Amino acid sequence: MRLATAFPFSSGHVQTLFPPFFRPMADACYERERFETSDGDFVDLDWSRGDGSEGLVFILHGLEGHSRRKYVLGMVKAAREHGLDAVAMNFRGCSGEPNRKVAMYHSGWTRDLHEALLMIASMGRYRSVDLVGFSLGGNVILKYLGENPPIIPEVVRGAAAISVPCDLEDSARALARPQCALYTRYLLDQLRKKIIEKSRLFPGELDIEGVEKLRTFRQFDDRFTAPLHGFRDALDYWRRSSSRHYLSGIDRRTCIINAANDPFLGPRCYPVQEVRANECLNLLTPPTGGHVGFVGSGRGGMYWSEWTTMRFLLQQTGAHVQE
Repeated sequence: MRLATAFPFSSGHVQTLFPPFFRPMADACYERERFETSDGDFVDLDWSRGDGSEGLVFILHGLEGHSRRKYVLGMVKAAREHGLDAVAMNFRGCSGEPNRKVAMYHSGWTRDLHEALLMIASMGRYRSVDLVGFSLGGNVILKYLGENPPIIPEVVRGAAAISVPCDLEDSARALARPQCALYTRYLLDQLRKKIIEKSRLFPGELDIEGVEKLRTFRQFDDRFTAPLHGFRDALDYWRRSSSRHYLSGIDRRTCIINAANDPFLGPRCYPVQEVRANECLNLLTPPTGGHVGFVGSGRGGMYWSEWTTMRFLLQQTGAHVQE
């Protein structure tokens, strides 16, 4: 499997924008399960299962994504074609229905992932569970694996994290650049809509005056994300939630895939020194790929990131990864 690198795919912006607009939607027959969390809220799990699989790929989407994003569906399809079941967890409020509490999810919120994994482990169906996260979801997975390894269910075997803002402050700085205005505007529009909806559901809980004037992630996180989730301000949230600070604690085989031309990432999002210091970690930095792009032309439309993830996760089983 080769990554598309010829013009125009040598551009990180083309790699980022091509898949959502031009990639065909992969087929996925999901079965939805509502998982009740310990604090009285819920997350929706979308399952894609076969007959008798003993391995599961657990997938987390990115900021304001959901289980039907093309990059999630592509990974679900790749897992199924390699004999694995797949489940995509929708973060709170991302499955098409508002969650029950005023707080939602954020880049360091790992509790829902942990509780869902405990439930899956209790089923006794799977011999192994591999975690795959994109962007924000990748940061959540890396933080989870490193913050308290002894509590992780033994069934969790390894992980792949793709296009990860390992340093949230550095990523926010990168997204504040003029060349990233399109991405920032789109994501903040989605977040503003959700906050306005929350204010209607929880009268008096949120002050949304001037929300339309917020132009940067620092402004939004200072105003909403940090206070809603118990942080002092945006900087406190970013520093306590950045997975870079937890990489030394990871004790399961983990691959980080961050393209060198990812417009969402600053230089501190490439944790070279941390990876060198932990033999469980691998860092791949292909020259192109953009943000959650990695356009390729493999079997059944599989993208380079999907093929690479399957190859990494299946290495220890000796299974063949399809071209």
